[in-house]
Amino acid sequence: MTVRNILAWSPSAIVFDCDGTLMDTERHWQEARNATFRVFGLKPPAGFADRAKGVHYTECGTLMAEETGKPDLADDMAATLLATFTALVDEDPVTIPGATALVRSAARHLPLAVASNCPRTMVEACLDRAGLLGFFSHVVVAGEGVRPKPEPDVYSAAVRLCGIPPNEALAVEDSFTGMESARRAGLRVIGIGSRPQGPDAERADLWVESLADPKLECWARDRIGE
Repeated sequence: MTVRNILAWSPSAIVFDCDGTLMDTERHWQEARNATFRVFGLKPPAGFADRAKGVHYTECGTLMAEETGKPDLADDMAATLLATFTALVDEDPVTIPGATALVRSAARHLPLAVASNCPRTMVEACLDRAGLLGFFSHVVVAGEGVRPKPEPDVYSAAVRLCGIPPNEALAVEDSFTGMESARRAGLRVIGIGSRPQGPDAERADLWVESLADPKLECWARDRIGE
């Protein structure tokens, strides 16, 4: 799908990622990862932040342990990572620019859902503190038989709960992991961030620098609710 056709399309539902898409929590994950490495007297391997972005915290703990040659520490590192992240978010929950306006506008016309790799309590607490939780009909998280991204489960479950076919739904994502999950579930995807070079550019149907991008605001105003 090209930029032009997605901006001429009206979805029947929108499914949002949470971390880095609605809530500015990626910086908290990065700080939590660095703190966890320090707790165990380890140094982050080169490029680890890019590999860890969007990865479920239990898998991230495994990745941290394996890449530092300490595979037996995987569970302990995952637990420390989550506890540290939770404390940081509780101190400073901040929405992504443009997120509140887009969610409020879209919720007047469409069912909205969240699909996240984070624990439900964390997702709901963040959205609640930001005043956004009530706009979402469904919150789907990994666990209890729902595999984390990049598997398609969270997005498949979200569109099923919204009662629409996947090809009528739009995913909004900031990580390659999440974009792969959404595409595998059959959704169209808006990617947040600079359009990457090469094949990675095809992970999203449309790239926007932020949810406050003027062309996205215009699309939401003109196409949502048709």
